[in-house]
Amino acid sequence: MTPFRPAGLLGTPPGSAWPGPDTPHGDDPNPFVRFRHLLWAHHAALAAALTDSAYVDMVRRLDDAVAEVDGTGFRATPLLPVSELAAAFGQRGGLWAKDETGNVSGTHKARHLFGLVLHLEVQGVPAETPLAIASCGNAALGAAVIALAAGRPLAVHVPVWADPAVVDRLADLGADIRVCERRKDEVGDPCVLRVRELVADGAVAFTCQGTDNLLTLDGGRTLGLELAEQLAEAGVDESQLVVQVGGGALASSCIQALADAADLDVLPARPRFHAVQTEGCAPLARAFALAVDSDDPFDDSHMWPWHDPSSLATGILDDVVYDWQPLVATMLEDETAPVVATEADIAEAHRLVHAHTDVPADPTGTAGVAGLLATRREHTIDADEPAVVLLTGVER
Repeated sequence: MTPFRPAGLLGTPPGSAWPGPDTPHGDDPNPFVRFRHLLWAHHAALAAALTDSAYVDMVRRLDDAVAEVDGTGFRATPLLPVSELAAAFGQRGGLWAKDETGNVSGTHKARHLFGLVLHLEVQGVPAETPLAIASCGNAALGAAVIALAAGRPLAVHVPVWADPAVVDRLADLGADIRVCERRKDEVGDPCVLRVRELVADGAVAFTCQGTDNLLTLDGGRTLGLELAEQLAEAGVDESQLVVQVGGGALASSCIQALADAADLDVLPARPRFHAVQTEGCAPLARAFALAVDSDDPFDDSHMWPWHDPSSLATGILDDVVYDWQPLVATMLEDETAPVVATEADIAEAHRLVHAHTDVPADPTGTAGVAGLLATRREHTIDADEPAVVLLTGVER
């Protein structure tokens, strides 16, 4: 077994404990309150001489501000037994879907960014310090909602082909929108490169990429912590977790949280992990193929930008999987491999989810189901095994 030693591991703070019946606010619907004893934001607050009560008050104040901007604050999102969807393609072992479409800004991305803003508040980062993100979709919208709620300026770097409707909404939320054209001989996402230049000048990386701000995984872990509790309540002891991968922070956050839950005996074992990419953008699959034949599976040379990414699942078209190393390590440990879904799989998964559930997810949000379709075709997940997918983004 390959040692779990890549970059991009956040870990858990000392003294982490699962909420129980004697935990104050241990049944709170807000995950940043309920799971606070497993979050670095709470640990940092206590280290800064804030009390537990003061941390909870801070979360509630910011959450109320988020609700004023977006219409809802942070609450646990449901884990749905989607039996009709499972029957549509013969997943006899059962299928569960965690629905993030009702989350703040309609996606899981806001979890990452709310966790980051908690850290900024605890650290006393001046409110006028600019925040910077590269995105033209759900991450940008989540960042704009959280930044506006927190009263912090946000520069959103978007590509020239950004959806005008998304750009208009970002403007409504007060974001400073910066269109990024590719410079001559430039390699990699020009939006990400411009963000890194701004960060070098003193901005804060307000991003869903752990390589640019590791603490973005802290808030993202709340999804995995919720999922662990919900799987335990549903009696799903062992399962196959199929997660769509763009930049990689969603999957990295989830698997690290699920590993924590297993270590704390909430689950008997962490679900086996299968990463999903599309045939039009699969840098993780390429890196994994190099990693399995390498003396150092985490060598940076295994990951480089994918040329001309394209797919109906536009939210996972990151040309680089920034948080790739923990994902490779987990798949080596689980003896799994990245799944590459065809465009037909992507379209069919979107159709099936809309035909057999009430979840209004977009093609990116249903890409985990596309991966499950591919695993069935490739016989890497048995039809009699329970499977879990994440439906992560609302149809706009």
